[in-house]
Amino acid sequence: MSAPLSDKTRSLIRAGVDYAGPMAFLVGFLVSKSLLTATWALVGASALGLIIGYAAERRIAPMPLFAGLAALIFGTLTLVFHDTRFVKIKPTVINLVLALIMFGGVWLKKNPLKALLGEAIKLPEAAWRTLTLRYGVFFLCTAILNEAVWRSQPDSVWIWFRMPGLQILAIVFSLCQLPLMLKHAVDDEGSKPN
Repeated sequence: MSAPLSDKTRSLIRAGVDYAGPMAFLVGFLVSKSLLTATWALVGASALGLIIGYAAERRIAPMPLFAGLAALIFGTLTLVFHDTRFVKIKPTVINLVLALIMFGGVWLKKNPLKALLGEAIKLPEAAWRTLTLRYGVFFLCTAILNEAVWRSQPDSVWIWFRMPGLQILAIVFSLCQLPLMLKHAVDDEGSKPN
């Protein structure tokens, strides 16, 4: 029986699973200048990332699984039909689904973000609801922005928008949410930390 993985190794594997497909897509395009060739790299790296992630942890977290399956589905459609619109609408569809999950969660009085992050971040229900709504708006805006960019810009611009542009937007947006989280953070006993 093999030794358990260290936290650092797990973090590296998770990062690999999360970013293998988009990075391979970017590199594939930079090398070949072809979205179809880059899509082969996306599909292969996404499949490999999911396999390695499962082999290392015996499970795949929901978000990497969702993103990986979307890459495989839209990448395969792109390759089968030789139509790059499929790979271009993948970020739109993913972000629309995430927006619907956020808005639907609030409507059903559930907090999907809390389900994903609840162990790492302790917030009161009202703060979770606000954060969930903000992320819903962010995902909706990102879907609209992706549509605007791929429909109005050359492939080379869209590729950079896709990776690393969308990731940078997500990081900046998440950092902008820190004041809300810090203002409402509670400790394990339910009181505000000093």
